[in-house]
Amino acid sequence: MTTQTAITQQPKAARPPLRILLTILHLAALGVIGGAILGMLGGLLGAGLGLLFAFGVGVILLVGLVYALFGVGWFEVARVGALYRVPLAPLGLRSSGRPGFSGWLRSLGRQSIDGRMWRAIANFALACLGGAIVLRLFWSMIWSAIISFAPFSGESTVAGPFGSVIATAWAPLVGILGAAAAAAGIIGVALLHRVLSLAIVVPSREAELTERVRTTTAQREGAVRAADLERTRIERDLHDGVQPRLVSVGMTLGLAQQKIEDDPETAKALIAEAHTSTKAAITELRQLARGIHASVLDDRGLDAALSALAGRSHIPVNLDVRMDGRCSREAEAAVYFAIAESLTNAAKHSRASEARVTVRIREGNTLWARVEDNGMGGAQVQPGGGLDGIANRILAAGGTFRLDSPQGGPTSLEVNVPCAS
Repeated sequence: MTTQTAITQQPKAARPPLRILLTILHLAALGVIGGAILGMLGGLLGAGLGLLFAFGVGVILLVGLVYALFGVGWFEVARVGALYRVPLAPLGLRSSGRPGFSGWLRSLGRQSIDGRMWRAIANFALACLGGAIVLRLFWSMIWSAIISFAPFSGESTVAGPFGSVIATAWAPLVGILGAAAAAAGIIGVALLHRVLSLAIVVPSREAELTERVRTTTAQREGAVRAADLERTRIERDLHDGVQPRLVSVGMTLGLAQQKIEDDPETAKALIAEAHTSTKAAITELRQLARGIHASVLDDRGLDAALSALAGRSHIPVNLDVRMDGRCSREAEAAVYFAIAESLTNAAKHSRASEARVTVRIREGNTLWARVEDNGMGGAQVQPGGGLDGIANRILAAGGTFRLDSPQGGPTSLEVNVPCAS
């Protein structure tokens, strides 16, 4: 699940003339290109609805419309934040937290009704309208400046506004007043744009708190679910793996004890078998402990922990980790166990012959990882399964999870976790 939060703050103090000038330039640019962009969005909507039942062409156009709207909304949020120096979180694609086609459809539906995106689009449309007004006022100011010099033309009259005719003697006064009124109108539109943008795009304190509560609730549910799945996995591994092996060791030692006087050679063989089984049980316990907590992760970081993980993998792993610094322990642990579970699935279930792991710290201080294998694909999130545990662990860390595993392969898993989670 993708979560976006923003802190509502007043814009930092800046030189008012410069800020007004930048706002006017923004509005002028939107006045030039905004109409074309809004026309394109309207055209996509009309064509999508008109061709809705024409071999699915309309559906493709409507899907494209949702992503186009997201792009416009993302641009508007970034523009307002940069223009008025307001710390706004970038607009992000909504995620259902579920993989596969059904998860994508749910994400698309959530994105199409995302209130933050629609507020940004509404502000963009108002900015385009304001830009068109600014352009008209600018040309009015130019025209007013030109007629101020009408007395030098030698004509007795000159064309005035709204089809009127004014005497040349009055032209300088009319021109000066017209230029001043147009300039005042441009500044007024710029100030109005600032007020509307901060009211529409910047979330209110109530909306911010509501979003934080929703995010915290989702993370808590993910943490509880992940802990429950982890406990179940530990119980299963102990019950199905280590416990039977230890029981077998006890029975073997009991048989050896019975035969140690009558048949020493058989007793020695049984003791050797028990010793081998004991070492295997110790190995399983060590692996189980690594699945609970990777000490190398705390001591040497994610890069070293993944190197050790790749060295223990049953299939060759091409590891590509590039990290400048370290993230929080929670973020690194979530990504580490997601990669570990993915490599385990690739070795056990997908019949893969190799895997590739890529880890980066992306812009925005986000830890990103991708695991790919060349197996047969078809991986799905099953309740209580390993992938379900990954999804809930990533969700608890405030990140996103995406699985792409078509039948026939390949399988890829991507996770994004905030470094400060």
